Amino acid sequence: MDITYIFHSSFLVETNSCYYLFDYYKGKLPVLKKEKPILVFASHSHPDHYDQKVFSLLKDLGMKEITAVLSKDIPIKAHPGNIPVIRVTHHQEYALPYETRLETFLSTDEGVAFLLTCPEGCIYHAGDLNDWVWEGEDEQYNKQMTGNYRHEIDMMKGRKVDVAFLPLDPRQEKDYARGVLYFLKQVKAGRVFPMHYWEQPQIIQQFITEYPEYREIIEYTEGKN
Repeated sequence: MDITYIFHSSFLVETNSCYYLFDYYKGKLPVLKKEKPILVFASHSHPDHYDQKVFSLLKDLGMKEITAVLSKDIPIKAHPGNIPVIRVTHHQEYALPYETRLETFLSTDEGVAFLLTCPEGCIYHAGDLNDWVWEGEDEQYNKQMTGNYRHEIDMMKGRKVDVAFLPLDPRQEKDYARGVLYFLKQVKAGRVFPMHYWEQPQIIQQFITEYPEYREIIEYTEGKN
């Protein structure tokens, strides 16, 4: 699998049979092979995870076979025209084109997280599924958040994921790593790409410094388009 960081939580994954594009809303797309099909995933409707313009951009690039996989919280009026759309909800399994199997998990914010299995391996994109604990937030809220997050991740306990795209959000201050750490204790991840760090890529180096045991699997994206 060839992986390209686009921006924020957006990544492009190229396999032998197709492309997978996750949570695009801005950023420069790389040169694409026009004849290769592309599956466009949007985990939820937040404007930093989905913009309908992605489909016109792909058409302008000459992409001929485009399929959208959109969380059901994205309103139909925001769906692309003349492009097949597969609407997905949490805790379901879907047989997608190009030998791709999709499992979905319930986000602790909006929409879903994606777990894809394809001939070349297993890919997890968290969307906004994270342990969103905040300093100054109500204690009961934070406790419930952690419980909800761990419930979802525990559903993957013991599984092997070749590539994981995980939020590492500096706005959480001292709690920035909670979600990533719990995920890595439950799931066997081969490569981890931090995301959702709001153009503050130094948080990745901070994580590596504080948790050197994960140094070998963390991919440093540098926050560049």
